[in-house]
Amino acid sequence: MRSLVAFAVIFFISLSQVSSVYAESKPSTIDITTPATKSALASKSLLLDISPIGEEKLVAVGQHGHILLSSDGEQWQQANVPVQVTLTSVYFLNDQLGWAVGHDATILHSQDGGLNWQVQQYLPSLQKPLLDVFFKNAKQGIAVGAYGQVFRTNDGGSTWQTEFHQEFLLADDIEYLTEMKAEDEAAYLDEISFILPHFNGLVQEGDTLFLVGETGLLAQSTDFGITWQQFDGFYQGSFFSLARTKSGNILVVGLRGHVFLGVDNGRQWDEITTDTTALLNDIVFAKDGRIFILGNNGMLLISTDDGVSFSSKPQHDGKTLIAGVWFKGKLIAVSDVGIKVLDLSEK
Repeated sequence: MRSLVAFAVIFFISLSQVSSVYAESKPSTIDITTPATKSALASKSLLLDISPIGEEKLVAVGQHGHILLSSDGEQWQQANVPVQVTLTSVYFLNDQLGWAVGHDATILHSQDGGLNWQVQQYLPSLQKPLLDVFFKNAKQGIAVGAYGQVFRTNDGGSTWQTEFHQEFLLADDIEYLTEMKAEDEAAYLDEISFILPHFNGLVQEGDTLFLVGETGLLAQSTDFGITWQQFDGFYQGSFFSLARTKSGNILVVGLRGHVFLGVDNGRQWDEITTDTTALLNDIVFAKDGRIFILGNNGMLLISTDDGVSFSSKPQHDGKTLIAGVWFKGKLIAVSDVGIKVLDLSEK
């Protein structure tokens, strides 16, 4: 799941009209014939997400349509990608089937473990990025992004339908939109295209799908995002990552060093002291039970007590750590300068 870095570094949005609710989306053929350029420096460029492909490979995505593959976390091979748009998130269902999303509501699909990619959706007229994607099986998937964008597929991505989730509107907004729709349909469609908060990320935990986003948005769904139930508000800033700890608590991180631990399935939320004001982007679990939180300015937080407390170990170069994965005994992150194997030594 991608953080505010995607906006701060390379996100320039303009307002535009969103498609009607549940309208079908097919890939555009406009300006999608220019493939990503192969570059020896791709692994040192801005990368925004990293994810495992099965047990033996990693995939990372970022600017210029770069998609990189590795079997050791150090040597990286560039994939064949048909677009040059910035890619913000990647997810593999198994060692063959994967999806990546990014700017211009782009959705890409691979059927060969990430070596080659095809366009499933490209909507430059929206001028909005997608920020995360998740598939529960080979057919059913969901992608989310800026201004409450939601796209859903039930056929593996051959077609995508856009959804508008009114449950995230404020009461005043519902009344306002109802009046506007009755008076001016065009103005109504324009208004709903940017009235919702940014949806920053999706996390599946058991039978529950979680959604984190802007302005304290934290919600859960037991029907794969058809309907959402929001948690009672306890923080007004943005959230960027969520994970369930071994003890079953819910860990969520966001702006200005904020970390919260939800007990009793989120009925109670406790703020965890972090002694940092850095934006926190991602949560990573090591096989030995340690929990890592990656943040801006090289911030790395470490917990050895299942998220009850954290100590800090800032990385010396101060580069922004955007997303990470525990792979073959190493903590590997993507950053504004590409791939980084993080220093976990005690010194």
